[in-house]
Amino acid sequence: MVAEALAQVPELDPNDIVDLMMGCGQPAGQSGYNISRVVAVQLGYDLLPGTTVNRYCSSSLQTTRMAMHAIRAGEGDVFVSAGVESISSLVTGNADGMPRTKNPKFGEARKRTAQLAEGGTDWSDPREVGLLPDVYVAMGQTAENVASLTGISREDQDYWALRSQNRTEEAIKRGFFKREITPVTLPDGTVVSTDDGPRAGTSYEALAGLKPVFRPDGTVTAGNACPLNDGAAALIIMSDTKAKHSG
Repeated sequence: MVAEALAQVPELDPNDIVDLMMGCGQPAGQSGYNISRVVAVQLGYDLLPGTTVNRYCSSSLQTTRMAMHAIRAGEGDVFVSAGVESISSLVTGNADGMPRTKNPKFGEARKRTAQLAEGGTDWSDPREVGLLPDVYVAMGQTAENVASLTGISREDQDYWALRSQNRTEEAIKRGFFKREITPVTLPDGTVVSTDDGPRAGTSYEALAGLKPVFRPDGTVTAGNACPLNDGAAALIIMSDTKAKHSG
């Protein structure tokens, strides 16, 4: 993805890139060893530094903000902002599950959160019993929290999800996303050129019939929750003065 982004700006000399910033929510296993620097070396840019940023689901967005801030601070004119996640390969190792890396206090807090989700315990501040709070709240649980705090109904969530699915399906048919998607060839020769998240033909009736998956009395289902995907993206972030100078 980084190579493709650079290819779309042929006027840019790669030596002018100040830093390659890559977001990764699970920077370990196949995504380890400071994957941003790994990418730089694989592209042949041995002198290009790289930093890997972990803000979980907002990791790549954070790199775009960092690039903008660096340009405004006068630290340089050209940065690469990227992101990568391989959910399907997390079984090979992840940042929170490698041997002898677990903090037992955090682990106990996560267990209590799981019990809460199952309706099997009353919640109290874990710090009251000498535990640390659960520092990682999964997106599904976060969605349940937001729905509870704001009063968003299951019906509203399902209709919103339906509109999103239908609009995405139509946009794919029109080829709207082709301009920003780089086809990827998998090891078995399969070429992936469209997002695999949207489910064609989704209906409200189908969504309404799904059971909640995060809490017994919840509202978040497999149909209105965010999907789990493998993917990567890259942007060239450049100052306006550099862009004008480069034509």
